[in-house]
Amino acid sequence: MKFLWTPSSHFNLANLFTFVNITAGLAATYFITQNNFILAIILAWIGGAFDIFDGKIARKYNLSNEFGVQLDSFADFLSFVLVPVFLIFQASYATELSGAWLILAGFVSIYYVISGLRRLIHFNLHADAGEVDKYFTGVPTPLGAIILWLVYLGNAYALIPAFGVIGCMLLIGWSLNSTIKVKHL
Repeated sequence: MKFLWTPSSHFNLANLFTFVNITAGLAATYFITQNNFILAIILAWIGGAFDIFDGKIARKYNLSNEFGVQLDSFADFLSFVLVPVFLIFQASYATELSGAWLILAGFVSIYYVISGLRRLIHFNLHADAGEVDKYFTGVPTPLGAIILWLVYLGNAYALIPAFGVIGCMLLIGWSLNSTIKVKHL
């Protein structure tokens, strides 16, 4: 069990929490394909909780390493970029849009995915394992996902039409790589 507390271990406690985030993201993706959006959202939020704790555990027990930084970004890409985009595409766009609007929604979804991936790569290139800045530059992908979940809910309760979801996704995608300062919690 010493491997749980060894910073160089790929299976230290912090990374195990990240693996749970990845598992939750993969399961959420599966349930989106089954149109079980409630379970997919619950799993995504579980992944989000484990994302919060993996970093706190890594810092508290000095378990941060380059592998963990890369692993966390992969988990973030899956849980906070791909899952919300798949959810919105399956639950909103595919059911409400057709023709040119659906193609536009597809391009905006791809833009969001590329924006999220770019943000995570940029973050990794400029992050030091175990270091935490006071502010993020640009909206972090977990916050982007939370905003997208709110947009999804707005659409699910007929407050935001699918056309509005496209605009929101475009704006949130832009904000991921903007100069907006967001306080790190």
